Parts: sequence; C-alpha cells; structure tokens
Amino acid sequence: MSSLLEVSGVSVSFDGFRAINNLSFRIGSSEMRAIIGPNGAGKTTFMDIITGKTKPDKGRIIWGEKSISLLNMSEAKIARVGVGRKFQRPTVFEDQSVFDNLLMALRNNRKPIAVLFYKRSKSDSQKVHELAIQIGLTNQLKRKSGELSHGQKQWLEIGMLLAQDPQLLLIDEPAAGMTPDEREKTTSILVEAAKTRSVVVVEHDMEFVRRLECRVTVLHEGAVLAEGSLDHVTSNQEVINVYLGR
Repeated sequence: MSSLLEVSGVSVSFDGFRAINNLSFRIGSSEMRAIIGPNGAGKTTFMDIITGKTKPDKGRIIWGEKSISLLNMSEAKIARVGVGRKFQRPTVFEDQSVFDNLLMALRNNRKPIAVLFYKRSKSDSQKVHELAIQIGLTNQLKRKSGELSHGQKQWLEIGMLLAQDPQLLLIDEPAAGMTPDEREKTTSILVEAAKTRSVVVVEHDMEFVRRLECRVTVLHEGAVLAEGSLDHVTSNQEVINVYLGR
C-alpha cells in the first residue's frame, strides 16, 4: 500500500524537553488509524508537526503521490494540499445556521474578489445537503449552531472539515463529553469518512477505539512504542507498564 503520509526520524524539543523523539509513522490512503498513549506522550505535538503549527528540529514529512515535503509549508498551504484537523473543542460559528456553517466551509475560490461576488449555486446547496446527511444533521440545517448539543457541534465541525475535501483528517478526542448514543454515531461518521480518505483519531476512550476496528499506534515519550490491532497493543507488556505507570 502506498503511503499518503510518511513521517520519518522526526524530533522536536521545547526548552530542552524532547516532546517528539526520532518518531516514524506512515499511513496509507483511505486508512483509519487510532493513536493512543498516556498524557505527555506527544500526541498533540505529533499533530502540530503534521499541520505545520510546530516545526521539527530534524526529520522528514513526505506527503501524497508526488512525495512532497510538508516541512517548509505554512499551516494554510498544508491545509490546501489536503490535511484537515479537528481540535477537541468544537469551533463553529454559533450565530450562524448549520446550513451556513457548512456552506462557508465548502472548498470554493477563497480569493477576495471571488468571495465578494459569491452567489450560492445549486451545486453548493446540494453539497451542503449531502454533508448534512453524512453527519446526521439534515433536520437541524436551519437551527443556529449555538443551539446544538455538544455531540451535534462535533458532527458539524467534522462536516465542515469534510466540506474542504481533505485527503487526511486529524481528529482530536472526538468521543470526549459525548453520550453513548453520540459516541456510536460519531464512530459511524468516521468509519464512513475513512472509506474515501485517511482518518487519524487521537483518543483516550479505549471502548471508542475498539469500535473503530482499526490499526492502533501507541505513543510514549514522543516515540512509537507499539503498533497493531487494539488487542495486540494492549497485551504488549511495555504498553501495560506505561499505562499502569510501572
């Protein structure tokens, strides 16, 4: 399987503390991957490096079929080549309707003149309705986003990311604060998304990770400690020691 993203030998230090330590990671096209690890394992820094928010001290980050380097790209350019990120706290435009949030997120021409003279097309409305079906919010399109439940806001933000048509979705703790029913639905949304793009989920909730039925990467002290199925990694003695603090 060809890699969509390949991270090799990446390290980054903050004030002498090595947050990422010679880390290597690869993910193929249309693959779901869960990343787990104790607090301070480097999970957030890892996502910061991929999205260009943090520049590593050394290593390579290679992207896509053309094997381009992401290292010297700005965050905006990395987003444009196809890397989308969702943070743990949903950030939606609360005073705007669900429909308008999805419409604003669509991957249209963002140049000032184009934005100034933008008129909503039939195909844009169609795309918004398709996204709403995907995230289960078709009956909420007219509601203000601020009125949605926590889970619904998370789905809307996933929909806004999907509207930009990324090839890789980085999702940070999507199950946090959700009801069991919301978690179930979030699983379905992410599994469906991973049929057409790659999805990396950083998560603490092991039951949620199990439902994703995907390969798991365990990070510890900024490096990959183990990789494989959830059963495989959770039966690894080193992983058990790390989680139990032995």
